[in-house]
Amino acid sequence: MTVLIAFDGSDDSRAAVEYAARHLRPEPAVILSVWEPLVAQITWAPIAAAAPVVMQTRDREKFEEEKQAERLASKGAELAAAAGLPDVTPRAERSGGPIWAAIVDVAEELDASLVVTGSRGLSRARSVLLGSTSTRVLHHVQRPVLIVPPAKDADGAED
Repeated sequence: MTVLIAFDGSDDSRAAVEYAARHLRPEPAVILSVWEPLVAQITWAPIAAAAPVVMQTRDREKFEEEKQAERLASKGAELAAAAGLPDVTPRAERSGGPIWAAIVDVAEELDASLVVTGSRGLSRARSVLLGSTSTRVLHHVQRPVLIVPPAKDADGAED
């Protein structure tokens, strides 16, 4: 089986990788960084509805966002290997919609035994307004999910 670990480079996703390495039995892991082209991100903005943006790329060219996601996934895989996970594969996946949906799709494709994600620790109000990737993954993926909360600083407050 395979553990899928969502990684966006944030401190919370780093904590999730390190927690998984310390507490899970060694099994293959995939470090997933989800990306979408900037032009797709712009279309999500309300102002974009007035003037759609079309961007063409040649088949062999990669979006800069894809290259960045590949580098990020590789960095996450290096972190996972350094933390003790023995068989780690980086993966960058293009999102055709919300980030959480891409994580769910990859988990299904891999038949992941567990999905690990960090939690930004948003307050209930901010989470409702901004949405929560980890909460949506939890409610939509049909397999176990481990949500690692934000690390606490020396005073016991969340970072």
